[in-house]
Order: sequence, then C-alpha cells, then structure tokens
Amino acid sequence: MAGRGSPPSDGVDDLYAVSGSQAVAGEAAAGYQLFVDLHGDALIGQFHPVDQPGHIAAVGNLLFLAVYVNLHLLESCQGWSENRGRQPPISRERERGRSQVSLGRGPAPMIVSLARSLTQSTGTHDRRGGVLERWSEDLIPLEQARTLDGLFIQRLQRSPEAEAYRYFDRRHKAWKGLTWAEMGAAVARWRAAMAAEGLESGDRVAILLRNSPEWVMFDQAAFSLGLVVVPLYTDDRADAIAYILRDAAVKLLLVQDGGRWKRMASALAELPQLQRVVLLESGAEPPQDQRVVAAAEWLPASAPPLQQRPAEPQDLASIVYTSGTTGRPKGVMLSHMNMLSIAHASLTVVDCYRQDRFLSFLPLSHTLERTAGYYLPIMAGASVAFARSVGQLAEDLQTVKPSVIIAVPRIFERVYARIREQMKQRPGPARALFKAALRVGLIDFERRMGRRGWSPELLAWPLLRRLVADKVMARLGGRLRAAISGGAALSPEIARAFLALGLPLLQGYGLTETSPVISVNPMDNIKPESVGVPLRGIQVRIGEDDELLVKTPGMMLGYWNNHAATVAMIDSEGWLHTGDQARIDEDNHIYIIGRIKDILVLSNGEKIPPADMEMAIDLDPLIEQVMVVGEGKPYLGALVVLNADLWPGLAEEFGLDPGQPESLRSPQLQQLMNRRIKAALRDFPGYAKIRRVALLLEPWTVDNGLLTPTLKVKRQKVLEHCEAEVRAMYDSALGG
Repeated sequence: MAGRGSPPSDGVDDLYAVSGSQAVAGEAAAGYQLFVDLHGDALIGQFHPVDQPGHIAAVGNLLFLAVYVNLHLLESCQGWSENRGRQPPISRERERGRSQVSLGRGPAPMIVSLARSLTQSTGTHDRRGGVLERWSEDLIPLEQARTLDGLFIQRLQRSPEAEAYRYFDRRHKAWKGLTWAEMGAAVARWRAAMAAEGLESGDRVAILLRNSPEWVMFDQAAFSLGLVVVPLYTDDRADAIAYILRDAAVKLLLVQDGGRWKRMASALAELPQLQRVVLLESGAEPPQDQRVVAAAEWLPASAPPLQQRPAEPQDLASIVYTSGTTGRPKGVMLSHMNMLSIAHASLTVVDCYRQDRFLSFLPLSHTLERTAGYYLPIMAGASVAFARSVGQLAEDLQTVKPSVIIAVPRIFERVYARIREQMKQRPGPARALFKAALRVGLIDFERRMGRRGWSPELLAWPLLRRLVADKVMARLGGRLRAAISGGAALSPEIARAFLALGLPLLQGYGLTETSPVISVNPMDNIKPESVGVPLRGIQVRIGEDDELLVKTPGMMLGYWNNHAATVAMIDSEGWLHTGDQARIDEDNHIYIIGRIKDILVLSNGEKIPPADMEMAIDLDPLIEQVMVVGEGKPYLGALVVLNADLWPGLAEEFGLDPGQPESLRSPQLQQLMNRRIKAALRDFPGYAKIRRVALLLEPWTVDNGLLTPTLKVKRQKVLEHCEAEVRAMYDSALGG
C-alpha cells in the first residue's frame, strides 16, 4: 500500500473510498464528504473537506472535483458480492436536493475514490517524466546544410558536446553515449578508409547493418566523398541482396558480422564489381574471400577533421530499393535535397526540440526511419537511442525514456493486443475502470482537438488519467510526447485507444518515391482515420479512379536504370501517381480508401477494397495474419494464419490435435472463426461478407518469400503458395 503523497503502485488495487473522515480501506485520510448527483448514466461527485467547507485545499481554486462512474460499470460490479441479490455497497440519503453517498467496501469504493488524489502534492509536474523540462529549438536552415553531410557538419559545429547517439554496448552490457564531436571524429576515420579504396564521386556503396552509430558513420562518410549509399535490409534474402548489389553496381559493402556474410557469400560470389566487403564484427574464423576485411583493421587510428564540401543539393545521395509486392524491386533515386526538404517540412507540422530523444528501432534502411528518425533529429539537434531489438523494446522504452518514437502499425497493434489480453485477466472493476478511462479519455482528446465541448464526465479525467492512462504511458517510458505511425494503414480503433490514453499517435503517409513523407497529422488536429495533412510545399489532388496525385520537393529523381517505370509513375505534368485511392476533407486531411491494384473484382462485377477488412479481422488475437481473396469469384474468402501461441489451447478446447493439419478443417473450428470474422466486420457495408475461411499455421515471412522486408504481404505470392486452400474454399462451395 503506497503512503500518502506517493504515487499509486498498480491500477485499481490502489483506489480508496472516503466517507466522512475515514478511508474505507482503513487508511487514515483528511476528512471529506462526497456529494453526488445523477446525470443520465453518470454519478457526478463533489468532495468537500469537513474542516474547510466551500473549497478543496488540495486543488486550490477548483470549486469541486468530479468522479465519473458509468452505471454500466456499477452493474458489472453487482456480482462482486457473494450474494448476487444484494445491492451495491452504496446508500443514499436525500438532503437539500442532492444525494450524500456513504460508500462501503467492494467495487464502488474502488472506482469513485479521490482520497489519495486529494492528499497528493499539487506542485506543477510535466507529464514527460514527472519533472519540469525546458524545451528549446535549434533548427539548421536548409541553406546552411545544402547536403546531408553538410547537415551533419553544421550540427557538429553547433553542438559538439551534446549527446548525439546512445547505444547498448553488448560487450560490456551497458548503455553508452556518443557526443557529436565523438561522432565527427569517427566519421572522419570511416571517410579516410573509404577514400583509400579509390572510390570516386558517384560510386555506389551499400550497408547491411542493424541500427547503430556505425550505420550513421558509414552513411555520413560516404556522403562526404560524394558516394551514393544503397541501404539494405538485414533480414532480406541473399538472392534479393545479390540482385540489388548487381543492379546498382555496388563497389563496397558493409556487413554486420561474419555469420551474415557466410550465409550470403555464395549468392554474392559472381559480383565482379564488388571490390571490398567490410565486416563490422569479424568473428573468430577469418573469411577466405580476399575482398573481405574486418572493420577494426580497415579503419585508420585517426583522420583529418571533416570539412563541408562544395556540392549541389540535387546531387544523387541514395538509391533505395523498394520492397515491391510484385516483381523485382526498383531502385528509387533520392537526392540530398529530396530528404533534407522533407525532414525540414516535417518540422513545420510536428515540432522537435534539442531535449527530444528518439528511440530508433524501425530499420534505417526504411526511408521513414532514415528521414524522420535520423536526418530530422540532426536538423533539430535531438538525440537518438538505438534499440537493441524489437523483442527487447519494452525494456528499452523503460531504460531510454524516449520522447519520440517512429514505428509501423504492427508495433502499436502488438502493444494494444497485449494490453487487451492483460485486461482480460484483471478483475471486473479493473476492466470497467480501463473502459471508463478509454471513454472519458477520448472525450478529453476530442475536446482538446476542438471537436466537442466540455462534458461533466471530464471531471473524472484527472483521476482516470492518473490511475489508468499514466500507468500505460509509464510502461512506454513515461516521457513520450509523440509517436509517429507510417508504412502501412493504422487501425482507427487502435489509434483512438492510444489517443484516449494520452499518447499523441500521429499517423502519416508517404512513399519511398517521395522521401517518403507526404502527410502527417498535426498535433493540434489529429484525426485517427486520416493520414494527416500535406507537408508544407506539397501539393495533392484527386485524379481518375480517386487516385491520390502528388507534387513534392521530395519527389524522386527517377528509378535507377528504369526509365519506363519512371514515366509510368510520374506523368508529363509532373504529378506522381501514388496508386492509392483517397479523399480529402474540408480541413485538407487525406483519407486513404483503397489501393487501385488491390481492388478485388468479384464475378458479378462488384469491386471490393480488402485492406480495411483485413485490418479489422487482424485485430482478433487468435489471428496472426489474414488476406481476403475473391478475384473473379462469386464471393469473398479469407486465408487466415492462426496465432501459433494460442493455437494449442484453442485446439484443446475443441478436442483437436494441434499437431495434425486436418484439425484446421474441423467444422466446429471453422464455424468459430466465421463467427469471429463476422463480428469483426459487423460495422462494414453489406458487401464485406466472408463466406469461406482457410485456416493456416505456417506464417508468411520474409524468409519464405511471402512478405517484403517492410512486412507487406506479397498477395500474388501468397495466392500461389496457398493455391490448394483457395481452390478448396470455392470448390467446396460449388459442390455444396
């Protein structure tokens, strides 16, 4: 039990009720009386100190505090008592037109207590970490930076002793930091080593590393020599990496370690243009290939300091290969100004400060992380901490305490699913309190966005925020002020949940071909269903078939060695065709409503966009992955990959053997999944009906070629891989 003036320890177990001058839970407290009025389905409570009538000393000039208690919540607590027929432990005594409530033991006291909050210190606290922080800007203008390496050098000159990066030293098992000056000295060494290889301006060099300070060092060193950087995904297949290295004629490759090189060496053997392979972590066994060298031996002990070079902002900086869901990846050519301009424009929508700390876990080979999570912090003078892995993300959030994170929707989906699963294990009052926090928190969010007025229910928000929302935020480090979601569509349900809990979750939109950000939700006008408003300097319009067309300073120079694809993407008037269907509202917010190429056309001619349906179905914890099918068919079906962790328990529930493939075809199991999918799609139009389901256990992964490195489903590949299951879905229907 936490003492007076200390923060509560965990959820509803720390709530107490006050009646007269005694806390029902037995803890001494100052004397208060609680008066409530019934307003619709809510009890609005007012506390008065017995010895200080007319005001609440702990709150100052507030006339009263309120407690929001949804009657549904009280009804859910009826069964708390062993005697279900007994009334809830609350009695009313009419006095001067209002109810004086005396609270007994049980769930009601747990819900409506304000004893602890009234006796807490009322000092001013910043929500980020509970202490006041001074936030200041130090933005580098585009004219001073000119290039990405120029941006880096400008930051070295402005903030040499400030922390630039934080990383986990695996050897010493400790977090360590690097200042900008230390980073500058390290980049100079990498630059000298590259220069010794005889590389010329415009030559391509590739990087295959986890997020780390060395990723930045390599990138900046290459830019300082006028080289073109080709980022690679660490989990991509060896044959895909070989294709990219061959297509871009890469001359130097940086690889994480000897093990990774060994796994792909045979695929890269026939690449004569690849002159040098540098292993960041060489390992005990020396490689046989003469091109391979350990970074520790390759890097000089010291090097002359960096100098800003004369260069053109429109020079080619990077070739980023799109993880296309069909065919071979295409190399997107991005200039220095492409990425600089988007980083700068992003700062006109979302502020960034020197005191901000980003937690980097989305791969730097992903253009969103690279532009918004790497170049943007340099521009603003913020620091970046590199997460150890997605699996250790929860622990890293607690340790690093970031103020900004950038992630794909899957990360937020997993966190939300975990919260929901944990809530299922909690007592009824705890679940009800959580639901109340989501409800009232969303009202507070909408009020702050200017979309609704004040409501009496908001009187309960300080308490609900403290007992529920702040605890969720504390698990995210306690200092988060913004989370950016991009790379795929974010479920509005998940967005609203986090927004209700106090996390400004900003969904954005863009393409690799646009460096990548086109739009993002502004902090003062967040619309969960929207991908935000266009950044400054970006034009958008709706074209034929509702396609979103874009003109942007981040627009690529074109596709590498693929003029035909460039012409198909950018029309003669300079509009880039996104391939996404959209609408734009009166506030200039963009809503993605479908993907032109992904539209399913049924045999009756009806056109159905599957993306939103898949997003809704995928929220089911039993479902790991889903793809709606039905092109040219009489109705819709779904390929469903079950959650491998939950499958054994589900099989046992139906008396099935989880190790036998035929268990997946159990009629009872099929009926269950059909019911769950129907429930998930209950708010969709009539066309969104899944008639048949094929259940699978093998996940779609990058390794089996069914996902791109950015975790997008390769629909055609999945259809080919699951051809028998798809055929059975429709054959069985025709036979029946």
